[in-house]
Amino acid sequence: MGKNKAKNAPEKLKGAEGFEKYYSELFADRWEGLKKSLFFETVYAELNCGGSEKYYLDPASVFAAMTLPLDGAESVLDLCAAPGGKTLVLASRMSDDTVLVSNERSPVRKNRLSQVCQNCLPEDIKGRIKISCSDGAKWCKTQSEVYDRILLDAPCSSERHVLADEKYLSEWSPNRIKTLAMEQWALLSSAWRLLKKDGYLLYSTCALCPAENDDVVSRLFKKFDDAELCFTDSIPEIDLQSAVFCKMNVIPKPERTQNGFHILPDQKEKCGPIWFTLLHKKS
Repeated sequence: MGKNKAKNAPEKLKGAEGFEKYYSELFADRWEGLKKSLFFETVYAELNCGGSEKYYLDPASVFAAMTLPLDGAESVLDLCAAPGGKTLVLASRMSDDTVLVSNERSPVRKNRLSQVCQNCLPEDIKGRIKISCSDGAKWCKTQSEVYDRILLDAPCSSERHVLADEKYLSEWSPNRIKTLAMEQWALLSSAWRLLKKDGYLLYSTCALCPAENDDVVSRLFKKFDDAELCFTDSIPEIDLQSAVFCKMNVIPKPERTQNGFHILPDQKEKCGPIWFTLLHKKS
């Protein structure tokens, strides 16, 4: 009985071999090309936001951040903001009377965020940015419905970096994904409680697996009946005419998933990976 039970037990995935099996099953015939593309030299957009230094960011990240509508927003929150690229995109697009709170829980990464804002933004915008250092998953315990717009670029598996590091690859297992998905849910559910009614929340990761993307958002719909998807009938587009702070040589092409969009580097634009979705909190 014991032997048969062990024989029929699910195969435990671990290390490089487990990683390969997990993602090849996830992406099927596409996986080999996608895996190779994760080693491509990163494509960058140039951000010139009016400070003393320029900043270089993946066009896919610029695209995602620009889908968060800022018109009419008085208070904006970037909940997991370091190293600061998406904060720069938000700061460059917000109105003159908008205040942006840019938060990072790691003191070291928060210092990097502060440096990016200090060097890359003009004085008038820096005066309307508040940089904080705390765990965003706990904010909802002391605040609720205080921000008009929220960007949550959550910590994730970042498979590109796992593949590039033999130590991380040898230690990989599906438990890593489960742990991160739990962390992402804690952040997303907290952010949702911080969002005002009729507000918008952009959720994004650089993960490939649905467990950290579509599935986390599906959980939001089960928990909160005031959550709804934007872009249900169309692919999001960005207005480059309004993005005078940004020089992009390529325009990423999002691919629809269950609850959002993927931009993957095996496409001709070679941007990403990033997954994102825009959510609306119904009144």
